[in-house]
Order: sequence, then C-alpha cells, then structure tokens
Amino acid sequence: METRKDLSLLNCTAAAMLACFITVPGHELLHLLTHMVYGSKLLWYSAGAVDAIVPDYSVLSPFHRIMVAGGSASILNTIFGIILLIVLLKCKMGSLTRVFLTQLMGAQFVQGVGYFLIGGLFGAGDWGNVYAQLTEYPGLITFLRIGLSVAGAAGIVALFFILNYMSYYFIENKDDKQERRFVAFRLHLLVLIIGFAVGMICTALSPMTKTGELSIGLGFLYNMMWIPFFWGFMFTGFIVKPPKKGRFLYLLPRKGNYVLAAISVILVLVEIFVLGPGIKLG
Repeated sequence: METRKDLSLLNCTAAAMLACFITVPGHELLHLLTHMVYGSKLLWYSAGAVDAIVPDYSVLSPFHRIMVAGGSASILNTIFGIILLIVLLKCKMGSLTRVFLTQLMGAQFVQGVGYFLIGGLFGAGDWGNVYAQLTEYPGLITFLRIGLSVAGAAGIVALFFILNYMSYYFIENKDDKQERRFVAFRLHLLVLIIGFAVGMICTALSPMTKTGELSIGLGFLYNMMWIPFFWGFMFTGFIVKPPKKGRFLYLLPRKGNYVLAAISVILVLVEIFVLGPGIKLG
C-alpha cells in the first residue's frame, strides 16, 4: 500500500477535531437551548456543563422535568447519530466528507447512549440530575435506570460493530491486516485520543470543577464514553474477521486539506481556552 506523500493522517485528525468540537460543546448547547425554551435563568456555559436555575420544577410534568433537568441532550444526540448513520448507509459523498460524518456519527452516539449507560448504571451525569428532580416518582426512576442501562449497553456494543462496518468503505484489500489497521487508526482511534484528551483538559478548567460540583474522577468517567472508538479500531484491525464481500468505495483523503486543519485547530483552542473555563451568562 502506497503511503508516501499521504496526508490522510492530517485530514483525519482535522476531521476528528471538528467532530469532537461539534459534539461536546454542541451537547452542552443543546442543554442551553432547552433551558432557554423552559425560561431558566442562565448562569454559565462551558464545554463541560451548563449551569442554570429552573424557575419551578414542581409545575412541570415528569416528561418536562426529564427534558429540562438534563435528558434532552443525550436523546437528541442519539437521534442525530441515527440520522447520520442512515445518511452514511444511503448516500454517496466525497471521501473527506465521509470520514468526517463517520466520526461525527460515532461521536453523537457516544454522547447519546454513553450518557444513557452512565446514568443508568451509576446514576451520574445528565440523568443523575434528572433523578434528583423526580424523587416523588421512585417507580419512574427505577424504570428509567433499568431502561437506560439496557439501552446504553446495547447502543455502546452496537456502536463497536457499526464503526467496524464503516471501516470497510475505506479498505481496498480487506485481507491486508496492515491496511485495516492503517484505516482504523485514522478513522476511529484518533477520535478517542482527541476526544479524551480535550475532554480531560476542559474538565480540569471547568468552573464546576473549581466549585467542587465536578471532579477529575467524574470527568474521567464521562470521557470514558469515547471507548467505542477504541473497540472500532480493535474490531477492524485485530478482532473481527473482515466481511466476505468488500465494501470499498473511498480512498482515505490523501491530499492535505489545510483549511480544514486550520479551522479545526482554532475551534479546539477555543474549546480549551474559552469554553473550558466557561462563559458567564448571568
């Protein structure tokens, strides 16, 4: 396989940075927009959290409490992931566009079903906030925790296989182990590395960490949600046998896209140095 003058590493890194930026601050933006819809008093917006005061939870139905307390973002992330998966399965597009949408699709699922699993098993994160507003409905909390645990676990495992499936659109010789690992590293593992590293930096800088509402340990737990990208890499490169029929349609984009790289670097720096410490809103 010819790799000389191959700038696919630059392109896939830039695409992964952009996918992570859209997904993580975007997840918090969904919380922010939900609070705006419900008339909450907005205090802080950061890459790791939104702080707001809800006027009165007691007048809200259980469904609306779930939405405003934290459930809306992960539900919407999951819906966006499903839409992107359908687009990837049904549509043809440019190689770099497909790399980016594959990474974005996985990242949306990570922030969706990942929070389901953490909320169901550990009672932490967005759904922990939801439970705190449903204390007079203990049966509903139990139902949610069981349902979220099952949906989250099933979604995470399914994502391992989905990412592996997506790899073979870029693998010309499916029996070449080196090529499989070459593609899987760029398509999947880079997202884990970037998402986890930037996420932990933003956790350390978060205003909620400074006030004690968030800890490095909890930040580590939340950022472990990126782990499906590790298993996508492992499934393609080492564990799962390649499909009987190849799906190769695209070469990884080898001509350097320096504009995308510059934009992605700027956005990640904004995420770290502006959205990490947070923006005071009120």
